[in-house]
Amino acid sequence: MKILGLIPARGGSKGIPGKNKKLLGGKPLLQYTAEAALGSKLLSSVIFSSEDDELRQIAIGLGLEVPFVRPEHLSTDSAGSLEVAQHALQEMEAQGKYFDALCLLQVTTPFRNSEYIDRSIKTFVESKSDSLLSVQQVPHHYNPHWVFKKGEDDKLYLSTGEKEIIKRRQDLPLSYIRDGSIYITRKDILMDRNSFYGDKVAYIESDPEIFVNIDTMTDWDRAEQIAKTL
Repeated sequence: MKILGLIPARGGSKGIPGKNKKLLGGKPLLQYTAEAALGSKLLSSVIFSSEDDELRQIAIGLGLEVPFVRPEHLSTDSAGSLEVAQHALQEMEAQGKYFDALCLLQVTTPFRNSEYIDRSIKTFVESKSDSLLSVQQVPHHYNPHWVFKKGEDDKLYLSTGEKEIIKRRQDLPLSYIRDGSIYITRKDILMDRNSFYGDKVAYIESDPEIFVNIDTMTDWDRAEQIAKTL
């Protein structure tokens, strides 16, 4: 299976200006994801997508392929990752390069290594799934079987639709949240169904000790502390 590794990054960032160019632990934030992706044995190609000239030059310096310039309309705060992924596949096909699936690697979750990427790809391929997500377990006190939603009558109801609450923590089924570290999706699901997911979704658990999704300066400070331990 030919899998395209896609690293997208915009020049703008409201939460942390210049975030993707900013030095984390002495090197650009982009470098963490670039090194992990380029070290993968199972990604067929790794490309970088951005509208920003400086970021593209940094990417080239890190050894990433930068085969196109991302359009401005796909580089705004409102532009979605799905549209960016679809654009990347379309651009590569226009250059005569075809892939069976795409692996999205976001720069803002920097602490995943090459082995983790390859383990994700292996799980995706062997499970014959439509997609694979990186996840983390939901703490039991946030489990959906213990979460309530407000009804139209202004009363609370279990979010699962069940009538009776599960009383014991030990009886709660495991629940997960996607953490954004990795998405792998078959091309036909991305392009024909406009989805990162499909019907059959596999997963891989991230290490919560080294996971951070950098959006605020508080997240950045945590990332700095993690970087010191790696």
